Amino acid sequence: MRDSTPLAEALGPDRFLALINSYFECTAGAVLAAGGQVLRFIGDAVLAIFPVDAYRAATQAGSPPERGACQAALGAARDAEQRIDALNAQRGAQGLTAIDFGLGLHLGEVIYGNIGVPERLEFSVIGSTANQVARIETLSKVVGRRVLASAEFAAHAPGQWDALGVHTLRGVGAPVEVFALR
Repeated sequence: MRDSTPLAEALGPDRFLALINSYFECTAGAVLAAGGQVLRFIGDAVLAIFPVDAYRAATQAGSPPERGACQAALGAARDAEQRIDALNAQRGAQGLTAIDFGLGLHLGEVIYGNIGVPERLEFSVIGSTANQVARIETLSKVVGRRVLASAEFAAHAPGQWDALGVHTLRGVGAPVEVFALR
């Protein structure tokens, strides 16, 4: 969620918690409705995955399971946008400020499992793919677009993207070609 710190300061704890939960209903709710898995909430962000293996049996002959996973994730991104727009219409009718968000989409291998200490474990993903998608999400604010994707992701949902060129992302070895959802 964009500008969550000033919102938290302006709204106070109770109103901000209500707002962030409404935001999560829009974003995490869209992921769950599309068949994805919400792994965790990180402050004002949602970490979600659409495991490729879940699409192996459901894909049509000749269609790679990666395409199914990417299409489901893209559907969730579009749904999240619609849900946020509807929430903002309600907020506007109440004289409240609109909220916004950005998200990154990427396709790649992750390391997954229980992470933490024996007293406090959580299931999550880590590795270069997880790092890269986090940096793509951060770039969404810089370029002023809500939904950005890597070339690996966009290749499985062709014709829906505006090329934004190659960008250097903090902590990512090679420059990354990035696309914005039309």
